[in-house]
Amino acid sequence: MYNYQSICNQVIEIVKETAQFQRREYDKLNRADVAFKDKNDLVSYVDIESEKYLIDKLKPLIIGAEFLAEEGHADIDCLRDQAIWIIDPLDGTTNYVHQVPVFSISVALYVNKKAVIGVVYEVIRDECFYAWQDSPSFLNGKEIHVKENDSIQNALIGTGFPIKNFEVKESYLRIFSELIEKSRGLRRLGSAAVDLAYVSCGRYDAFFEYNLNPWDVAAGLFIVQQAGGEVSDFSGGDNYLFGKQILAASSALFKDMQRLIEEKK
Repeated sequence: MYNYQSICNQVIEIVKETAQFQRREYDKLNRADVAFKDKNDLVSYVDIESEKYLIDKLKPLIIGAEFLAEEGHADIDCLRDQAIWIIDPLDGTTNYVHQVPVFSISVALYVNKKAVIGVVYEVIRDECFYAWQDSPSFLNGKEIHVKENDSIQNALIGTGFPIKNFEVKESYLRIFSELIEKSRGLRRLGSAAVDLAYVSCGRYDAFFEYNLNPWDVAAGLFIVQQAGGEVSDFSGGDNYLFGKQILAASSALFKDMQRLIEEKK
């Protein structure tokens, strides 16, 4: 049996070491160093080097674990029984390239198809959100919880715009339009891992988005759950890690959010 608290603490140190490199390169990155993986999907040497560093440092923590990571290690299309690290080395690359100071490092560990560790580190703010199996969620050592707001009218909601696969655009705009009128407001930060972390500590009441990948959400959704929140796909099911749809909210708000999204999608 693994000591997940101890491993989580080691992951946090590795993530913070990686963040030091990202801070050093933040003002140096030239847009000529940026490539396109797909439409509006950027990658730089900072992403690639960060991922290499994370994998090299994480490998010794659990011998034989697999890796599902955004840059070059994305050939796993479902969870398996063995240990799997799910990594986004730089969630918010577009922000990073344009020097918008919202981006993060996301690392999750799944064992026997269940999340057991989640770490999201918002680099510029020096805020580390984390949890391990059977623990509460924490922000820089302080226990955190989702906000128990039961009213969409009083809710601040995070989201992300479709940047490719635009077949969901009309569905997304129907949901967006409804929530503009019914909520306190919507925010689009550009890092789903940060969005989920903000739900876990009550800054956001809910978060929803289409077209996300496992490495975007694996750590953040676990931190939300450990903070007392609920997570599902838009239909209320559990296909949120690979299903390209995610809704996260407090238990008090979750059913109303899920019902609204289901009606408008």
